[in-house]
Amino acid sequence: MKTCLITGASGFVGRHLASALQQALDPWQLRLVGRSTDRLTANAGATRHAISAIDGNTDWSGLLQGVDVVVHAAARVHVLHDTATDALALYRRTNTEGTLRLAQQAVAAGVRRMVFLSTIGIHGGGQDHPYQETDTPAPHSPYAQSKLDAERGLLALAAHSGMEVVVIRPPLVYGPNAPGNFARLEAIVRRGVPLPLGGVNNLRSLVAIDNLVDFIQCCMVHPAAANQAFLVSDGHDLSTPELIRRIGATLHHQARLLPVPTTLLRWSAACVGKQAMLHQLTSTLQADIHKARTLLSWIPPQMVDAALAKALAPQHIP
Repeated sequence: MKTCLITGASGFVGRHLASALQQALDPWQLRLVGRSTDRLTANAGATRHAISAIDGNTDWSGLLQGVDVVVHAAARVHVLHDTATDALALYRRTNTEGTLRLAQQAVAAGVRRMVFLSTIGIHGGGQDHPYQETDTPAPHSPYAQSKLDAERGLLALAAHSGMEVVVIRPPLVYGPNAPGNFARLEAIVRRGVPLPLGGVNNLRSLVAIDNLVDFIQCCMVHPAAANQAFLVSDGHDLSTPELIRRIGATLHHQARLLPVPTTLLRWSAACVGKQAMLHQLTSTLQADIHKARTLLSWIPPQMVDAALAKALAPQHIP
C-alpha cells in the first residue's frame, strides 16, 4: 500500500482529501498533519501528527520516511484585511520558506512526488479572458506572491533532484461547510438580504471540493503531471448574479438582486473601504483548464448544480 502525507489535514481541503483517499478503490496509508491532533479526523488506519508551526526551521524528517507522495495543503491563508506591518514576510515564512523546507526534507527522504496547492491569484486579480498556466505571473496580494515564490523554488528543486513536483492553482473552492466568501453568500441568501449585484456582468471560475479532490488524486499518480503546473475549475464559469440565483434556487429562497450600476457600487465601496470585496464580487476571474483536460485526460466529475446541491445541504463534515 502506498503512503501519502497530507499537511493541513484539519483544513477544508485536507479533510475531504483524506476521506476520499481512504474510500478509493486502491486506498492509501495516510499520515495526517495539522496544528494539533485534536483537530484531525480519526480516519481508520491513518496516523495523526501535530506540527505547531510551518517555517524554514520545521523538522519533518521523522514523518517522511516511507512516504510516496506529499500533498501540501497547509498555508497561511489569504485574508482581505491583513493588518500585519510586513504581511509579505509573514506569508513567505509559512508559504514559501516552510514549503521549501518540507520539500528539501522530502527529497532527502526519497519521496517520489509532492503536490503543492497554490492559487489562481498568482496570475492576478482578474482580466477579461481566461488565465492559462503560461501567462506571465502578476500576483495581486502578499499571499499570492508567497505562493508564487514557493512554486518557483519547488520547480527549481525538482529540476535538480529525483522528486517530482505538481503545482495546482485553484480558484474559490466551495462545498459543504466551506469557509470564506461562499459561506457568506449562502448566509446572505438564506436571510433574504437584497444584494446590489443584479447589474454585474462578469464570469468567475469556481471549483467544487469534490472536483478539486478528484484532480488532486489524479495529480498524485498521473505520469504526465510530473513537474507541471495546472489551473483547475468546474469547467463551467458563472457570473456573480447567476451564482447567487443558483444558490437561491437550491435553497428554495428567492435571491434578491438589485440592478445597481457598477460605477455607483465602486463609489459606495470606496466610501466604506470595501473595494477589495467588491472587486472579488464584480471582476472576471476565469481559469482555462484545457491543459488538465488534454494532458491528464481529466474531466470534472461533478456538475455545478449537483455540487451546489451537495454544498448547501446540511451534512456531516468528513
